[in-house]
Amino acid sequence: MDKYYSYTDFLKAVGQSKKVDEAEKLLNEIYLDLFLNHIQRMHREEQLMVLIDRALDEKDEKAFHLYAHELTVLRQAASE
Repeated sequence: MDKYYSYTDFLKAVGQSKKVDEAEKLLNEIYLDLFLNHIQRMHREEQLMVLIDRALDEKDEKAFHLYAHELTVLRQAASE
């Protein structure tokens, strides 16, 4: 889902007055992509918290470390 949006392409689209609709569509696509990434990340964090709780309940140390590590990586990527 991660797309690369060129700032140069956006400025080109904005700079062409007859292509304002294209710039607006591009900006909407960027916002939509950011929103969907945020929702997907939040959902995965919730899943991982449930899996971590389950691993703790079952005293499954290997699963706990696996899920905790994934959660840490996910949160670090979100803060960058």
